[in-house]
Amino acid sequence: MLIPAPESGSSPGETPGRHRLVVLFGGVSAEHDVSCVSAAHVLAAADRSRYDLVPIGITHEGQWVRNDDAIAALTGSHALPSSLSTTGTEVEALKLLRDADSDAPIVVLPLLHGPHGEDGTVQGMLELAGIPYVGSGVLGSALCMDKAMAKVATAQAGIPQCRWLEYRDGIGTRSDIVDRVLAELGLPVFVKPANLGSSVGISKAHDADELVAAIDLALTYDEVIVIEEGVVGREIEVAVLGNAIPETSLPGEILPGAEFYDYEDKYLNGTAALSIPAKLTDDAIAEVRELAGRAFTALRCSGMARVDFFYEEDGRGWLLNEVNTIPGFTPSSMYPKMWEATGLEYTDLIDRLVGLAVERHRRRSGFSTHR
Repeated sequence: MLIPAPESGSSPGETPGRHRLVVLFGGVSAEHDVSCVSAAHVLAAADRSRYDLVPIGITHEGQWVRNDDAIAALTGSHALPSSLSTTGTEVEALKLLRDADSDAPIVVLPLLHGPHGEDGTVQGMLELAGIPYVGSGVLGSALCMDKAMAKVATAQAGIPQCRWLEYRDGIGTRSDIVDRVLAELGLPVFVKPANLGSSVGISKAHDADELVAAIDLALTYDEVIVIEEGVVGREIEVAVLGNAIPETSLPGEILPGAEFYDYEDKYLNGTAALSIPAKLTDDAIAEVRELAGRAFTALRCSGMARVDFFYEEDGRGWLLNEVNTIPGFTPSSMYPKMWEATGLEYTDLIDRLVGLAVERHRRRSGFSTHR
């Protein structure tokens, strides 16, 4: 079944009134810098007549700070920078989130890419504090962050994907996994840390020596790595929005400027091209949108996600790559661009996400806690 795209400005529940929107950015992961860029553009786009915006940075060392410079910019004294810094007045996380002095109810928008932000840790803290937040809950966040476990769950749901192997540091030897890769997957392969994103720590290995080096690199970021067969196919992405019943965007296509879509290609040198909407047949578009919705549901996602696929036009067709529960919101990010192409502008997208957070929190808060 094709999941319909939303009409611009529509909302699954009540349109949220004025809220205190706490934008969390930075974090302790290797994706810290990307998060700082995303946060700056969300602050610039959010409707200030509807939100009291509170930018809170998390430093590389894990300290929470209120970005006073960004707050001053929001009040009109100077322009917002293109990337926020995690500097300012140090604050206590739970005291900030439970601030009784605010008349407007709080909603948290985590823009923390990678571990200790996108993996369910911050979401668990917000659940315990009883604070509504944008995006997936603890389970959905943790599942999607761990690429190996996400592959297990989506395979159980019957969603097609490429051949892959998992290696956990300390279980078996490097030579054992190299032998398995050569025998079961062949070359080339991609080697990835299981719990990271933004193409950090990813390598393409063309021979056994490169494979060993790629494994060593990935293990500097995580104790679990995923090794995938090299797929020759188009890179297609779909944005998803919703809670129980997800809506999907028109798909977009990545045209890498490098051998594959690596960190530099995404964020630094600007050589990658984006085609939105992707040039696909109507049947292919319908199929990939349905698969994106199924993956979103199978992984217990809510709020938002970007679902990435490979498309082998003359082979196996659609192959799920991964699901990102906190996609980038930078000017070059696919998630807001795909919604814009589908008819939902950036500012309205923020409103929809806040509305979904409030709706999910209201529903979950109504469950009985007594026998």
